[in-house]
Amino acid sequence: MKYLCLGHAAYDITFQTDQYPEENSKTRVTTTVACGGGPASNAAYLLAKWGCDVAFAGLVGNDFYGKKIEKEFQTVGVDTTYLEFSDLSNTMLAFIIANKQNGTRTILTAKDKNSLFLTHIPASSYDFILLDGEEEKAAREVLKNNPTAISILDAGSYRPSTVSLCPLVNYVVCSHDFAENYTHQKMDYEDINTIIPIYNTLKKDFQTQILITLEEKGTFMECNGVYKIIPSIPVKAVDSTGAGDLFHGSFLYFLSKDFPLEKVVRLANITGALSVTKLGGRYSIPSLEEVLLKERESHVS
Repeated sequence: MKYLCLGHAAYDITFQTDQYPEENSKTRVTTTVACGGGPASNAAYLLAKWGCDVAFAGLVGNDFYGKKIEKEFQTVGVDTTYLEFSDLSNTMLAFIIANKQNGTRTILTAKDKNSLFLTHIPASSYDFILLDGEEEKAAREVLKNNPTAISILDAGSYRPSTVSLCPLVNYVVCSHDFAENYTHQKMDYEDINTIIPIYNTLKKDFQTQILITLEEKGTFMECNGVYKIIPSIPVKAVDSTGAGDLFHGSFLYFLSKDFPLEKVVRLANITGALSVTKLGGRYSIPSLEEVLLKERESHVS
């Protein structure tokens, strides 16, 4: 089976602090992590680490950070044929403050105002495709050229390009922020009845399978006409950077293995939860064996 992850690639520089810094102050940190990042990029990295034949398509600058991203991909076996280097724009940087006190992360991104788009559309045939809402034109072309592929949209951020792709894929796995912004409705994680109308609006408008991620609470889905929240597992959060990206990558992995959808979601929840226990998006990827073991343990308990 061949997988394609298409979309955003960046380079993350994470600073771990004991607490969130005060404005107009200096903070010296002793722990930093630097690695590639981005939703589709991180998903491709996970899939490669888990033994999949996966390619990444996206645009980076022809610069130091772009070359670092390429080298990282190659060390785990990601096909970089469609990793495009631009001389006209820089690789996007993300500066992340990971608050050790509560496990939250605050992200500052530096995006080149001259950012361009892919010019070389992946021409190979793929069985599974993951999109993150970036590179809309390329995404449409890839979906058109792979009509039998199973496709997933990581709808993390609410943008016109992401919305336009929703009706074209088999699965829209969206964040609660995307769901709320699109429907102009608010949800309460503790009251499933506030989530159902939001889900129904998304389902009606996009006519595809919808799942809504609820961070540490789990994932909302409909299964055989029953609305439910598939819970995550309790963990001590250190850094939540990339947790959603790894959720989506693992969701695609387990879906491709023909697991029932509810189990796919449960395993993806566990993957995301385990990732927040370590610092750095890519350094926090759990092994496939660790995820499966944790699922068995949680199922028994």
